[in-house]
Amino acid sequence: MKKELEDSQVALEASHKVIAGLTEIGLSMSKRIEKMKVKKQLAKENHVECHQKFQARIHEAEDSMQEQHLIIEALVEEKDSLLQTIQGLQEANNAPAPFNGDWEEEPEEEPKEEEIEDIPLGEGEIDDE
Repeated sequence: MKKELEDSQVALEASHKVIAGLTEIGLSMSKRIEKMKVKKQLAKENHVECHQKFQARIHEAEDSMQEQHLIIEALVEEKDSLLQTIQGLQEANNAPAPFNGDWEEEPEEEPKEEEIEDIPLGEGEIDDE
């Protein structure tokens, strides 16, 4: 009986150590899980923030493109208006219209290169100049 009691105590102590070890492992894993949850939440928040910044940049670029498009349209309209005004003035003065596509380009004169005389040097001679 005494032997059984000692065996039971040894088994109980071993079980207690195993339970304590498993509890410690469980607590360690719980801490790790909590840290991972915090990291995951921070990563998610960072992702959302980056996404929002990226969307803001896209909207800024779209707005800028729309503004540029409106400016281009206005410039094209202004150009057309100026061309009509010029053509109207030329017609009023009986001058030929310069914007009719029949332009004659003047040929460019090519500059004449100065000819340099080749003065042959004899073999072995050194030109000191």
